[in-house]
Amino acid sequence: YTSSNAQDYTLWMSYPSISPDGQFIAFSYIGNIFKVNAQGGEAIPLTTHAAHDYMPVWSKDGQTIAFASDRYGNFDIFTIPAIGGNASRVSYHSAHDYPSDFSPDGQHILFASKRRDDVKYAQFPYGRLSELYEIPTTGGRAKLVTSVTAENAKYNYEGSAIIYQDKKGYEDPWR
Repeated sequence: YTSSNAQDYTLWMSYPSISPDGQFIAFSYIGNIFKVNAQGGEAIPLTTHAAHDYMPVWSKDGQTIAFASDRYGNFDIFTIPAIGGNASRVSYHSAHDYPSDFSPDGQHILFASKRRDDVKYAQFPYGRLSELYEIPTTGGRAKLVTSVTAENAKYNYEGSAIIYQDKKGYEDPWR
């Protein structure tokens, strides 16, 4: 890169996620996940894959990062050790899955996906609004948490409730 091009690429950094201890920031950059010390310094690539990896989320103990990747055609959830290493696939559904948080015990990952609403909870049938699910960190069957369009869902500090952004319509997320 030339120095002017390198400056343009910095605009591609997105989805920052601060580690639970506040020491590191994971983020997406040009389709990969990077980690940098919160005080600054050189960013270390955690993933280097031809697929698009993004939306990093830290586990509560700071040892694992979940992220979305389209390595198999659609966005599935993967996990990777926070120090780097091999990524493990967690979800296998044909719908796009986007992680938002780990459960307080670290055993599940909350994620948004546009799968089918449970009939008893469906507000109206429309495939553009996601539902909130959880899946074991080791993979397995996903469980519907709510059919409310709970985006960017996070457990509160005590782990007794889920805080989320409700998507009411079709707003441009970058607006």
